[in-house]
Order: sequence, then structure tokens, then C-alpha cells
Amino acid sequence: MNAAVRPLIVLGAAILLTALAGWAVDLVLRRADARHPETPLWHALRRCRSAFRIVLLAALLRGAHRQTAWRPLQEHEAVVGRALSLALIGAGAWLIVGVTSAVVESGYARYATGTRDPARVRRVRTQVSLIMRVVTAVVAVVAAAAMLLTFPSFRALGTSVLASAGIIGIVAGVAAQSTLGNLFAGFQIAFGDMVRIGDTVVVAGEWGVVEDITLTFLAVRTWDERRITMPVSYFTTRPFENWSRGGVQMTGTVFLHCDHGAPVDLIRGKVREILDGCPEWDGRGWDVAVTETTPSAMVVRAIVTAKDADDLWTVRCAVREQLVAWLSEKHPEALPRVLHAPPPELRPGR
Repeated sequence: MNAAVRPLIVLGAAILLTALAGWAVDLVLRRADARHPETPLWHALRRCRSAFRIVLLAALLRGAHRQTAWRPLQEHEAVVGRALSLALIGAGAWLIVGVTSAVVESGYARYATGTRDPARVRRVRTQVSLIMRVVTAVVAVVAAAAMLLTFPSFRALGTSVLASAGIIGIVAGVAAQSTLGNLFAGFQIAFGDMVRIGDTVVVAGEWGVVEDITLTFLAVRTWDERRITMPVSYFTTRPFENWSRGGVQMTGTVFLHCDHGAPVDLIRGKVREILDGCPEWDGRGWDVAVTETTPSAMVVRAIVTAKDADDLWTVRCAVREQLVAWLSEKHPEALPRVLHAPPPELRPGR
């Protein structure tokens, strides 16, 4: 057989087998997806078809490249074999991460669909995202190590590296103490259920929603669309408020400073009227009481409830705004007044 034709036959056969196998696998996944539309696994696995084709093609060429009997290829057989091995390892890592991601995402989607408790859904979502990051990091490290081991010089270097692994481990542990602390804190947050993606929290005096959690940092989106990024160790070493813990419904207060002669009963009735017209009020409870007095005013506290932090903010603002407007219009004498005595030289009789 012509030496120039044989490499083309081997390459063509490998490409043809790869295309046929990829088409067959994609056909099976499409049919499974059509028969079971409630399961997103088959559709998610179809995203891995490119990685599967590269793995199959690299494996076929890695096993058959010696059969080409092509002189330029024989002269550089070690280089070609190593390049195909690197491609096979890289594509294999890509395929493993893709399949794992498809399985995890489909499991989370089915769990989220069948679970009505949003707190549990957020907890599982946090754990799933961190698990995927760990799997991706582990696969990447193993793939990189496998690629390095394909070079003979690195295999020889491995003996000396292992001999000094104890010293290197101690030095690295001391140098990366903060990083390792954040890493373990990330696992503690993921599986300790301290804070989850979507929780409403108050950290460092800022109110916001947890937007992302990684193994080393946590991002909080504030009400004014700012992002606060802080190490996850903050949440394991310092106290913080988690308004979503134990349920998202909340109770809030509205404080008003009024004159001592303010009609408390009328204020109480007006607060109930405002709440009845506020769709964000969940109807669980409300109250109005005088909680404090000072020489110049008294403090009237209104308690309101809502199903979550966003609605509670809206209810509090509505009660405060409408109550002040009503008092200004109907009972201006109920608003606090600041009395100023004239200077002694301007008083009558002086």
C-alpha cells in the first residue's frame, strides 16, 4: 500500500468511527430526552458530545498512529504519541466534568421541582455549586498531574519532590494558612447550613442578598445593586444576621415621634386602614403602642409583618409615609413641636 495513502486511511477511519459513534450516542440521548421530558439529564448530557468525540478520536489515533508506517511520523513517534496523550487526558477531564455537571444539575432540578420549601432549595443549591467547584478543581489537578507525568523528566523529578514533600507541606501550610482557613470555611458553610445562596443577610452594617458562594469568598448583592465580596471565613468567625434563617417571613417596626396629646386610638385605626390597603402586608399581625416618652414627645411604635424582607420594607415605608401625611392633614397638633423661649432681654416686662 502506498505510504502516503495509509496515513489518510487511518485518519479517515478514525474520523469516520468518531462521527458514527458521536451520531449514535446523540441519537440515543435525543430519543431518551423525547421520551422523558421531565428528566433534564438527557438534554444536559448532550452538551458533552463535543468532549466525547474528542476523547474517542484521540483514543483511536493514540492506538492506531503506529499502524500508518509513515516515515515522518515514525521519526517523531514520541512527540506525536505524547501530544495525543495530552489531548486524550484534557478531553477526558472535560468529559468527566461535563457528565458530573449534567448529573448534578439534573438532580438539583428534580429536587427543586418537587420541593416546596424555598429554604431547602437554597441550601441544596449552595451545596451543589460548591460540590461542582470541588469536583472541577480535583479533576483539573489530577489531569494536570497526569499530563506532567507523560514527560520523562517530570517522572524523574517526582522522586526528589516526594522526598521533600513533608517540608514543602509544612511551609505551604504556614504560608497558605488564610487560604486553607477560607477553604475549610467554605465546606463548613456548604454543609453546615449557616448561609445559603438567596438568603437575606446583614453583614458589616449592609443589608443584601447572598448572590454567590465559592470555596474562598462570598458575594452579597446590596439593595442598591452593589456587590460586597468577603472571605467565607467571615461568616464562621463573626456574628451576622440571616433574615432567611428559619423562614423568610419577617416582623418590622415603624417609630413615630408625636406630641403628648396625639390621638393614639385614631392612629391605631389609621394604621389598620393603611395595612388593609397594602398588598404587601401578609395579615399575620400588627400592633400600635406607645413605647417611650420624653419631655418633648412620645414614641409611637407600629408593628407590621410581611412574607419576606422586600415586602416588609415596602410595608414599613407605606405605613410611615401615609401616617405622617394623615397626621399633617388631619391632626397637625399631634406632630412634635419644638418650643423656643425668647431670650431674657426680649421677654415682656424687661
